[in-house]
Amino acid sequence: MAKLVTLGRVSASPDSPARTSAAITGFERTFVDALTPLSVPWQGADAPAPRLLVVNESLAADLQLDVEALRTDDGVALLSGAAAPADAVPVATAYSGHQFGGYSPLLGDGRALLLGELIDRDGRRVDLQLKGSGRTPFSRGGDGFAVVGPMLREYLVSEAMHALGIPTTRSLSVVATGRDIQRTGAEPGAVLARIAASHLRVGTFEYAVRNTDLTRQLADYAIDRHYPELAADPESGGNRYLEFFEAVLERQAALVAQWMLVGFVHGVMNTDNTTISGETIDYGPCAFLDAFDPSAVFSSIDHAGRYAYGNQPAVLKWNLARFAETLLRFMAETPDEAITAATGVLDSFEARYERHFATGMASKIGLDDVSADPDLIADLLTLMREHRADWTGTFRALADELRGDQVPITSLLPREHIGPWLDRWRSALAAAGRDPEAVASTMDRVNPVYIPRNHQVDAALRAATEGDLEPFGRLLTAVTHPFERRTEWAHYAAPAPQAFSDTFQTFCGT
Repeated sequence: MAKLVTLGRVSASPDSPARTSAAITGFERTFVDALTPLSVPWQGADAPAPRLLVVNESLAADLQLDVEALRTDDGVALLSGAAAPADAVPVATAYSGHQFGGYSPLLGDGRALLLGELIDRDGRRVDLQLKGSGRTPFSRGGDGFAVVGPMLREYLVSEAMHALGIPTTRSLSVVATGRDIQRTGAEPGAVLARIAASHLRVGTFEYAVRNTDLTRQLADYAIDRHYPELAADPESGGNRYLEFFEAVLERQAALVAQWMLVGFVHGVMNTDNTTISGETIDYGPCAFLDAFDPSAVFSSIDHAGRYAYGNQPAVLKWNLARFAETLLRFMAETPDEAITAATGVLDSFEARYERHFATGMASKIGLDDVSADPDLIADLLTLMREHRADWTGTFRALADELRGDQVPITSLLPREHIGPWLDRWRSALAAAGRDPEAVASTMDRVNPVYIPRNHQVDAALRAATEGDLEPFGRLLTAVTHPFERRTEWAHYAAPAPQAFSDTFQTFCGT
């Protein structure tokens, strides 16, 4: 375990301007006030020529923000990190983390700033964070900046995930800074404004763990913010910290099942990217399956396949075990009792995940459950893996099959192989008293037509980096309406060419 690092209290980074902006007001700072040792005041670097590339108008409305104010020079300066909020002090937050299984005692926001907390129109508290706004005390030798392509990637994929109904951080804006950033060459710099239920992570607890009082304060804060339904009365007979662990585990089991159901590969499932709220966070080396392959890896740095698509549930359980370790001292009166209690909860992870995944898969093929044919889902997945069938396209093609169009499914899976399975499936639907046309319509409401296909994302980001945002805007529109089949969007539903899929990689930290 790492010793807590004492963070100096400073007013601004060395190259920060004194400029402030009133484009967004009403910030609160409950995290900073309650947990002062976990952050350091800081300000972003200047932006030589900031320019708003994209702003999320509907999200701004949900946050009760004036989108026109965000478009002004003051608004763009705030969203770039060049100006601090007039009524708030930005901070960089501290956390640790297990990265690819190895423990790093001090990570923290190396290129991000938490501007503060806002209350949305539904009364929910959310964080507004900037990503790519320059060096912080946690930059560890990095420049703290980000570039246009990866920031637009996070914007697009997080908004697509939201449209798919998957818990996720969201994107408010991307601002080009006018500063060239050195990566493989000079690339245009950018800052993402990100909204999250909070930025509390398993890694936050790993950082605080050496200080018992701080860890308890952190747990109490997380419970009050994310799980207020948990009993606070010590006489109630329950243990709120064990219940807290179980609640986080349940949300994360449901979350990873949702990833698996849409073919999403996170790519960097470190403990500092496992949220306490149960939201998906950090879209660096992420990708979506084309051909179904449980061993699919897209991250250029995941050489051993630790975070492969099929490994994600097991990795998440491992991360949750690290979380449990930080709470053991609060779970029971003795260490042995605490370990027994935590292990009991942790051992329930597989059953919880399987329940969420099986329910979701049954829904994807138009059934409430598959009890009449328990191997129906497993056998479909085997066929899809053996024939490298397109993950997203297969489920829409099954709905077309029910409507009498046999071409789509046969183009993905040879009729002589899929035929017997289709007969079993139709028998299961008939036994459940389901009308094929009605089932097809129901399936279309849970199976997307459009996801951020890797080749489409790659092309859109290349164009955006060269100054053409139109392909990005068109793709964004399609993937944020994922269930609405439209003729003009047909090319967004097509799998990537084989040559592209065989060589495609994503990159972290850019």
